[in-house]
Amino acid sequence: MPGRVMVGRVVSDKPNKTVVVEVERRVRHPKYEKIVRRRNKFHAHDENNEYKVGDVVRIRECRPMSKLKTWTVVERAE
Repeated sequence: MPGRVMVGRVVSDKPNKTVVVEVERRVRHPKYEKIVRRRNKFHAHDENNEYKVGDVVRIRECRPMSKLKTWTVVERAE
């Protein structure tokens, strides 16, 4: 079972072997019914330090690697 897969943009690559990925989703407001943007940041494992800020990547849920890292980068998404 592979777990959830999301697509997002890399916003930080400062930690070693880690990237911070911002995932944006659009949801309808329950009362006003306007479409609003919700953003979440996920720390993802990047074994080879190959992804840089601005890259659009696909991340997959995995086992906990540290306190914050429970995702791993699968590939560059276009």
